[in-house]
Amino acid sequence: MCGIVGYIGLRQAAPVLLDGLTKLEYRGYDSAGIAVYDGKEINIVKSKGRLQVLCELTHDGETLPGHVGIGHTRWATHGEPNDVNSHPQFNESRSIVIVHNGIIENYMHLKTRLMDKGYKFISETDTEVIAHMLDYYYKGDPLEAIRKVMHRAEGAYALGIIFKDHPDKLYAVRKDSPLIVGKGSDGNLIASDVPAVLKYTRDVCFILNGEIAILSRDDIEFCTIDEDRIDKEFTKIEWDVNAADKGGYEHFMLKEMFEQPVVVRDTLESFLEDGKIVIPDVKMSDDEIKKISKIYIVACGSAYHTGVTAKYVYEGMARIPVEVDLASEFRYRDPILDKDSIVIIVSQSGETADSKAALEEAKRRGIRTLGIVNAIGSSIARDADSVVYTLAGPEIAVATTKAYSAQLIAHYMIALKFGMVRGQISDKDFDLYLKDLRKLPEQIEMLLNNREKIQHFATRYAAAKDVFFIGRGIDYAISLEASLKLKEISYIHSEAYAAGELKHGTISLIEDGTLVAAVLTQEDLYKKTISNIVEVKTRGAFVLSVTNEGNTDIEKSSDYNIYIPQTNKYFTNSLAIIPLQLFAYYVSVGKGYDVDKPRNLAKSVTVE
Repeated sequence: MCGIVGYIGLRQAAPVLLDGLTKLEYRGYDSAGIAVYDGKEINIVKSKGRLQVLCELTHDGETLPGHVGIGHTRWATHGEPNDVNSHPQFNESRSIVIVHNGIIENYMHLKTRLMDKGYKFISETDTEVIAHMLDYYYKGDPLEAIRKVMHRAEGAYALGIIFKDHPDKLYAVRKDSPLIVGKGSDGNLIASDVPAVLKYTRDVCFILNGEIAILSRDDIEFCTIDEDRIDKEFTKIEWDVNAADKGGYEHFMLKEMFEQPVVVRDTLESFLEDGKIVIPDVKMSDDEIKKISKIYIVACGSAYHTGVTAKYVYEGMARIPVEVDLASEFRYRDPILDKDSIVIIVSQSGETADSKAALEEAKRRGIRTLGIVNAIGSSIARDADSVVYTLAGPEIAVATTKAYSAQLIAHYMIALKFGMVRGQISDKDFDLYLKDLRKLPEQIEMLLNNREKIQHFATRYAAAKDVFFIGRGIDYAISLEASLKLKEISYIHSEAYAAGELKHGTISLIEDGTLVAAVLTQEDLYKKTISNIVEVKTRGAFVLSVTNEGNTDIEKSSDYNIYIPQTNKYFTNSLAIIPLQLFAYYVSVGKGYDVDKPRNLAKSVTVE
């Protein structure tokens, strides 16, 4: 999980590279480095730590003249974060320099062979192996060397490469790691993600597996590993160029939380045409929808948590049985998939390695697949039989907020569509559902604007050692996400439990002063969850409750209450998660942590 960027053109390359890396630092921030060809040598500067260290070392790029270069921000996989292991990596003479996102799985075998041939290694990285392999195969033709390496390197990789002998070219390669090419008016670029190039161009092309891009100042060529020249189409990105900037907010995470009303509205309206649900990229006839025997939702992290909520929504609205799987476990359990089932893969980036592998497994078995993704042109978007896009725009903070909310909307709308086609939802019921859905943006905005109460409460618990979240049904799904948010950015030990499971052992963890956050949005489960609140209070817990307006009975048993507006029971996650996101955010701020870049985490997990 690293970010790479490259530039060749009329501008000075170093400032462009550093600017691009600032938009990719969410992908890794253990170390960073850039390499720029100045007409005589390829000069390399790299350092451990945040990108700001590199900016200071290079005086924001001013000390590295040249019009072609590559850059990298790292999330360490092979070798500890230090200057030596930082990218770019290079051959002994520094005539070949590369940056790499991904993992070379057979690097030890390749390294041993190279050492037998006299090559010496100075880093612990798998990337340095690629640099020396390129050196070994290079006989004057960069493409020949690159192809030979691609035939021998196993694993996932996106590479940016400069050859000193060919200073008018920048090479890019992709296999299972995201990589885009941008076509600008004064130069061309490569990057791991769109935000890195938006300042310079909106015309991008997504490199596919086994493809090579050859960039010059005013031209871009593409070919395959098998030497076939190919033509590729460029896509115009319509994102607001300011979407990757903080816009006056202290942190990206806070900005992205406040973007949720717009994101929810935009995603919702993208499914509607004249008041009817239209999902053009779900290539299924009504008869095929009626035949669906089972839904499998496969995802990781927060996307998995939207699936836990969606299980209740699909089963309740469409009456289709649902299983929710962690993508990292899906294919290893050898799942039994009915031929009339559908596998829904949820991934913000569309490049999540485990989710891609689950998609491949489903397709290998001949099962219909549907992707819910935020990134146009991503691997899952291209490879799934059908795709639904969430209109969240770029999300920079590592801990997701607005993308999570957009994924929930996508699930709601697909469930409504399936329910109507299968005769489980009447036109009257649909109108009521839609009325509640259209209220969500305004309700979310209201909750965000009343954040002071959450901020005040969070300051009291910034020093907490353990926090437990409990809920039943959809409230349990909300608890899972709330717990993850807190542990991701505050480093407080946090767990989520189905409230009914407390008595089966976990209640032994409750002691005087322990904070328990109880979620109560499912009216038919109020009494059950209140009984669980009483159980933990009896053992000394302090209870924060998040519940619906009107549930005043909670005040008899809870110590601190947050109320959310009334909505349909299936949509409560979209509201209840807002104060819990804010709670995690303000706890992290109170502890003085870097909210946007929590330790050991990266945004797009492109390795298994």
